Amino acid sequence: MVLFACNHCPYVLHISKSVGQCAGDFAGRGVGFVAINSNDASQYPEDHPSRMDEFSRAWGWNFPYLVDADQRVAKAWQAACTPDFFLVDSGRKLRYAGQFDASRPGNHSPTDGRDLRTALEALLGGRAIPSPQKPSLGCNIKWKPGNEPA
Repeated sequence: MVLFACNHCPYVLHISKSVGQCAGDFAGRGVGFVAINSNDASQYPEDHPSRMDEFSRAWGWNFPYLVDADQRVAKAWQAACTPDFFLVDSGRKLRYAGQFDASRPGNHSPTDGRDLRTALEALLGGRAIPSPQKPSLGCNIKWKPGNEPA
């Protein structure tokens, strides 16, 4: 499970605790999580690598939270926002690219990870992942000047 995230985005902050819980719930079932911060920290100091460990500990993220300093990883995955979720199977095939759940800051929907959990359960159970997959919604990735995707 690959998650593009950052420290300052209100959409990420809104679901951060639930993301940590979801990762913990699936860790014993062979699902690994990794978060990637691709934001330009020179423009958004809250997203600086020196602040990522504190952020991940505060939210119970017991999985790697990595820096994509040159933003190549975000471009390769075609990540568009934070948070952005990509579920890959053991054969490295993309199986899900979508939202965590329908919750957004201020909409009062539960932050339960329903969409992602449904995809994870389907994958682990050998079933098709339900369609349509609803795309993630959040803050745009903060691209370095001149580095925006084409």
